[in-house]
Amino acid sequence: MKERTVTIRNKAGIHCRPSSMILSTIQQKYPMHTFLIEKDGEEIELNSILNLISLGLACNSVAKLTVSGPEEDKAINEVGDLFEYEFDFPQK
Repeated sequence: MKERTVTIRNKAGIHCRPSSMILSTIQQKYPMHTFLIEKDGEEIELNSILNLISLGLACNSVAKLTVSGPEEDKAINEVGDLFEYEFDFPQK
């Protein structure tokens, strides 16, 4: 199991578009992995867009990402980077 602290950088937080990108990456590239995200003591499994949006990850929120599976290092880096990416345009 690998853990990483992520800081949300997207100005609008993790809304529909970022959630879709994150979940698509998990489902397509890491189907044999389990991803959890925790914010303020509330932990959810990253298995649906609604679960992720319901966590209320706003800009500058800090959360703990956890992954377990055969390619943990690669998975936590790629998915963690998506949480920290600025999806909204134009980027400044």
